[in-house]
This record gives sequence, C-alpha cells and structure tokens, in this order.
Amino acid sequence: MTVFHDAPNPDLLERIPLAARTVLDVGCGRGGLGLALRTLNPNARILGIELDDEAAPIAASRYDAVAHVNVEQNPLPFGDEVIDCLVYGDVLEHLRDPWGVVSRQLTRLADDGTVLICAPNVEHWTFVARLLQGTWEYEPSGLFDATHLRWFSLSNLRRALDRLGVVALDVHPRVFDADRATRFVETLGPALAALGVTKQNYAPRAAALQYVWRAIKTARPRLTVAATMLKPVGGVSDLRVVLPQHALATDPTVTAVIGTLETIRPPAGDTPRILVLHRPILKGARGLEILRQRLAEGWVIVTEFDDHPDYFPAMQGGENWTFAGVHAVQTTTDTLVEILRHHNPEVARFPNALRTVPEPANYAHADRLTLFFGALNREGDWAPYMDALNDVAAAAGDRLQFRVVHDEAFFKALRTPHKQFTPTCDYSTYTQLLSECEVSFMPLADNPFNRAKSDLKFIEAGACRVTALASPVAYDRTLVDGETGLLFADADELRMRLMRLVAVPEDGRVLADAARAYVLRERMLAQQVRPRIDWYRALWDRRAELTEALYSRVPALMPPPSGTVRPQALPPAAPQPAPIETPPVQTATAPAAPAPAELDTAEVRLFG
Repeated sequence: MTVFHDAPNPDLLERIPLAARTVLDVGCGRGGLGLALRTLNPNARILGIELDDEAAPIAASRYDAVAHVNVEQNPLPFGDEVIDCLVYGDVLEHLRDPWGVVSRQLTRLADDGTVLICAPNVEHWTFVARLLQGTWEYEPSGLFDATHLRWFSLSNLRRALDRLGVVALDVHPRVFDADRATRFVETLGPALAALGVTKQNYAPRAAALQYVWRAIKTARPRLTVAATMLKPVGGVSDLRVVLPQHALATDPTVTAVIGTLETIRPPAGDTPRILVLHRPILKGARGLEILRQRLAEGWVIVTEFDDHPDYFPAMQGGENWTFAGVHAVQTTTDTLVEILRHHNPEVARFPNALRTVPEPANYAHADRLTLFFGALNREGDWAPYMDALNDVAAAAGDRLQFRVVHDEAFFKALRTPHKQFTPTCDYSTYTQLLSECEVSFMPLADNPFNRAKSDLKFIEAGACRVTALASPVAYDRTLVDGETGLLFADADELRMRLMRLVAVPEDGRVLADAARAYVLRERMLAQQVRPRIDWYRALWDRRAELTEALYSRVPALMPPPSGTVRPQALPPAAPQPAPIETPPVQTATAPAAPAPAELDTAEVRLFG
C-alpha cells in the first residue's frame, strides 16, 4: 500500500512557476503539494489525478478539482482544459507506460508550459549496496517501494525527455545522506577503477536519492536577472530584492542571481541580461565608472528605489547618475513614479507584494488584544499619539497588550506593564511576531516623504489577519476605512477606534479577514512574475533605443571615439554604510541617510 504524506516536496514546490494559471498534479496523493502552492499562488487553478480511494477525497477538498481515475486508462480527465504546469511527483515509477501518459498529457500543455518530474534514482548507493550484499528486498515505501514498476537513472530520464520532444532545462539531485554516500564511493574505489569509472563521475550519481527535472514544451530565450542587495535591515531587502528574485526564478526561462558588483558576472554570449541595482547612489567619477563597466558588459541597468530621493542627503549635490544614468527605474508607488520620471521617463511600478501568507496565529485569547508596532526611526510619527495610546492602555488594563519591535523609545513611552520588546530582528521573526497580534499601529505624519511611501505595513498586517489601525497618509490609497482596516485622522479618533477594538474584538477580526482576502487576491508576488518578466524582456528588446536615450541624458557615459583613450578610472572608493529606510521628515530636510556600500553578499544563484 502506498504511503501518502502531507509534507510537500520543497524542490518541486519552488519550481512550479508562480505565473502558472492552471497546474495539474498527476498522482497528487492527499494534495499536500497543492495545499502548499495555495499559500504562494492563491489564484491558481489546481487540478489533481489520484487513484487511491482514501487519498483522492482528501485531495479533492484541497484542490479545485480531482479526478479519481486510473491515469493510464484516462490520462485526460479534464478534457480540453489548457495546463500551464504538469507535475509528476514520484508517480511515473508506478506506471506501466509512464511516457505514454506524459505524451498524451503534453497535448494539453500550453506552448509556454512547464513539466516537472521527481523520480527515484536507481543508481543511489543504497540500491547498489543491497545488490552487492544480497539484501535487496521490496519495502512499503521509499526507494524500494513494492509498487514501483519502472526504474530511472539520470541518463535514461534525459533520453526519455528528449524522445518526448520537450526541452530539458535543468536537473536537481535530492541528496539526504551525502556523508554515507561518500564513504560508500571511497570503499568501492578499487572496483570503480577496475571498471574504468572515476570516483568523481560516480559520486554524484550515487548520492542522489531522487532527481527533479525541469523541462518546457517549446524552446524560449533565457533571461538573466541579476540584483545587488543592501544588507538586510527590517524587510527592505527581502521585499524588494530577495523575494522578487525567488519569484522570478520559478519561471523556467529565468536565471535569477543576487550578488555584489564584484561577484555578478554577465552571462555568456548574447543572453538577455538585466542588472537591478538596489537603492544605489551613483555619483561623480566613481558612479560613472561603475555604469560604464556594466554598459560595456552588455547589461540593461535598472535602478530599484522605493523612497523619495530628495530626502536623502547623500543623494543631494554634485553629479548624480542614479536615475539618469540607467536604462530604467522600478519603484513601488504612483507618487514615486511621478517623482522619478523627472529624472528618467522609463519607470515601472511594482507595488510591494508578498511571496506567501502565514497561517493565522492570533485571536487565541478572547479576553485580550495585542497591539503591534514595528518600525525604524518613527518617533516623529508616533509621538503625537502616545497620550491616546496610554489613555486606552490605562482604561483597558490587561485586556490590551503591546508588542514592540525595533523602537525602544516607543516601548519606554508606553505607560503600561503589559508590553514586550524585541530588538531589530530578521524579517521572518518580525512576521512571526506580527502574526501573533490582533492590531497593528501604523502612524505616518503628513509630509512629502511619507506621502511617497508604500502601504507595505498594511499588506503585511492583512496577510497575517491583523487589523490595521493607520493614518490616512500612504494607507488611504488601498486600505478601505471600515472594510479592510481603520484610519484615524487625529489622536481623538485613534483613541475612540482602539477602544472600540478592545471592547468588540470581533469587529477587528472581520476587518482583518477582509484585508487578508484583499492581499491574497491582489498583492501576491505570484501576480507580479509575468508583468516583471514581460517588462524586463521589453527593456531588452528596446536596449538600443534606451541606451541612446541614456547617452543623451548623460553624455559622459558614451563610449570614447575609436582610438581615444579614456582617462584611468579612480580607484574604488572605500565601502561606506548602506542606505536603509530613512526616518520620515517633518521639515524640508530629512535626517542624514547613510550612503550605499558595495555588498559583501556572495553571489547567490537561484536555480535557473
């Protein structure tokens, strides 16, 4: 009897294209994979095929539709429905004619569709060891599953994909016992040598328990998207670089890289390439030299910037090429689009979005609420409201708890014993702490810097089913007052609305449920993958035009005439602190923002 597990195969899950509209999970078991995919792409249509009488109904409760059929007898139970991704997770080895099934199902795969296969490796060292020792026996599950009818190796799976006519892109070995595999290969060394097999060749084949193959139906040009990244502070780097790059990497034609200017290298040949510079400050001769080198390497250069640049002192004065000296700019809000278009007409808006949503972990105590506050350098925003918060805290007693992240001054200003403080932490910890609260306090003073900010904290709160209690500044563009959260215009309104939430927690939960539904419907990275890739490819197709426009804005970036020697570049500047999200401003001048640093992050190549 086949053993089914709810835990999804992470190596399959992270390779399902987030842009896929319809996914067919063949041999879906209880539907653990699709259940996990729902948290990444809640709008996808997820279909399954499952023979097992007990597993199929469970999967049907999790998927949009499940066909309870023998896939070899009925490989196309969903008729003419077009599929964007076919997933075969440990199922082909159970079929008499696996490639006949795949061939039939390929007729329903979209022309730009993806095929994912996870299959056991017959060359795994335990298989060979048991054969040599005479102890080979079938088992209820695993590599020696008694229901396996077919056996696969790296080479014969590749040949099968070639015969199907699909384009095999990459293969990922799943290794779980590398040390034991290495010892086995060393022990077998003399025998391998006698057979003319090197240990270097055999070792990776012996270590892989399974292989995950990724293929596409028709060949398409590859795209490399490389990004620099500031040292993580709060969620700035996660939301604007790490998570978007991971999302892009789920597209089988995209190679996504995170690194530094020193570690990122251009791809070979004429592969389309986009270089995204995260919040750079490119000034003077040093900035020109950085841009010249990347232009010479053939990159289309994009500046990623998500704050009002006029309030960064390091951005002011001198010759600044941060926006004019690149092909295009990407940002978060319509306000920033208009501001940045004064420097460069090629600006795209990608609102902050989330990769996944956590399971709700709040409302565990019916008799109390916890208010969350987590922000950097916000004293000018929260100070006018502290008396109101303390008034409500005094009236509510232990029915109102506070959880504060980052801001020790805010924590100390709270006159209540019912409070907890967490210093600056990583983004996953921040999200976990937020998800355990019921209300999130989001004050922003009304000034030009804050009016350009995004609604990120509302999106984070909504994803965690936490009620947003926010100022209109920045948040009234998406938060619908009384439907997906609550807005306050002054301290009196804050006092009244918070007291109401404490008195009737159910009202807050209704708002939070609506906000979570909005995030799932409209603010997931899955919804941005296709627009981002389309924009990057369009930039590449227009690179000649965009480069000419760049030269017209910054003539100093034009290549020198033939035979002319450009003056030697200045030596690299010493690294400086990286710019982080700066404090909101009350006057025309913001507090000093640190300048960027060359990142010390080693290059991270996200599969692709």
